[in-house]
Amino acid sequence: MADVALRNISKRFGATEAVRELSLTINDGEFLVLLGPSGAGKTTTLRLITGLEKPDAGSVMIDGRDVTQDPPGSRDIAFVFQQYSLYPHLSVYDNLAFPLRSPARRVPEPIIRKRVEQTADLLHIASKLNNRATRLSGGEMQRVAIGRALVRDPSIYLMDEPLSSLDAKLRAELRLELKRIQLELGSTILYVTHDQVEAMTMASRIGVIRDGRLLQLGTPREIYESPADSYVASRLGTPQINFLSAGLLSDVPVPPGTETVGIRTEHLRLAARNGGGMIGRIHRVEHLGEQNHVHLDYKGKMLVTLADPHQPLHAGQEVELHLQNPLCFDRAGQRLPAMAH
Repeated sequence: MADVALRNISKRFGATEAVRELSLTINDGEFLVLLGPSGAGKTTTLRLITGLEKPDAGSVMIDGRDVTQDPPGSRDIAFVFQQYSLYPHLSVYDNLAFPLRSPARRVPEPIIRKRVEQTADLLHIASKLNNRATRLSGGEMQRVAIGRALVRDPSIYLMDEPLSSLDAKLRAELRLELKRIQLELGSTILYVTHDQVEAMTMASRIGVIRDGRLLQLGTPREIYESPADSYVASRLGTPQINFLSAGLLSDVPVPPGTETVGIRTEHLRLAARNGGGMIGRIHRVEHLGEQNHVHLDYKGKMLVTLADPHQPLHAGQEVELHLQNPLCFDRAGQRLPAMAH
């Protein structure tokens, strides 16, 4: 494995600036996730690292070596795509062996067999090695696609939303598998996704990207608890963070310059009316087993929070709202430091 560094990378397609002066280091053995919506520049960043695109400015370093002008084949990178990209006429074994039979590598067949069998064991598909790729489930096909990258042992694995086409149960299963494999092998992985759950559960660090710019880089806990701005705050958390104008919260102490207050579920507690200043009216309650999603109206703004399923709440009920350490943002959306107690 190796570390990979991007230094002030920029890439434009016509009038569209896909990546803007992006600097990022993926450390040896790290699982780094780029999180952002479609069009944020995630895939373009991967293509710049592989050499499938050339940057307009900046450089790509792999293990301390400048590879910006090197062709893709010489960069020792494995790419896992969103689509499975398997050879349908080949068996699982031959699909896994294919990268090792490339003329550029010429790995002896006994070593190929050993690597394929080890990779199949790691991915729990050893019993499928003789199956045609067309006789696999979606989850098995994606395991084979991941296995074709793993069998090579490259400097870094680049993964472009490889789980997004799977159903929810399979996605959850393969998230755990990928993280387990990464820890077992000590692999360096750069993984891109729009899914906050994938980012939170798998990443050593998360980079939040928007319009080609890296907005914040940190551990999942840092990104969640100390977002740099309101956009980063909105990318993590279920239910999504609530935003209220500071003018609606006259009884809540906020730092000078606060325009918007961000309220996550843990910042908001609901209680029976008892003379408190903040009163909301429950719009509806969604019962989800271990927790309830409560939708409520506060001064014409809809808020969503979590509540204990045993707390007696119902539509039309008025409740007191108690805020605890919410996030505060200025007019530009930048996070303001919390007030000292």
